[in-house]
Amino acid sequence: MSEFTGFKYEDLEIGMSHETVHTISEADIQRFAEVSGDYNPLHMDEEFASKTVFGRRIAHGALTASYISGILGNNLPGPGAIFIGLSMRFKRPVHIGDTVTVRAEVAEKQDRGNRVTLKVECTVDDKRVITGEAEVVAPRREA
Repeated sequence: MSEFTGFKYEDLEIGMSHETVHTISEADIQRFAEVSGDYNPLHMDEEFASKTVFGRRIAHGALTASYISGILGNNLPGPGAIFIGLSMRFKRPVHIGDTVTVRAEVAEKQDRGNRVTLKVECTVDDKRVITGEAEVVAPRREA
């Protein structure tokens, strides 16, 4: 079995998509706080979070959004893609134990610069938690 080398710009078609699924764990929250330096008690302290509008701890929004990067770099377009932009809206909180489905779909191609716009979204229980668009530069086939 050969290693997946990603989709080249020429191979991408409008409507192509990829999904991944991730369940947010306590360990994910701890590791993300360590890597990002974001120790907001909304994410880390149950007592603090219980007094907020959310009523309990929530996952870092950027943690959930980072799963989008995983799809772009690993699956669609995949290895060699250069992530150049992300516009997104946070719609709902994500909690520890939630299972997040992340989806990216090719929405537009621009031949100049091999730019690809992908519609992205993250959902929990079929409810959108993040919506947006990502822009990448996809590699071309070598001539």
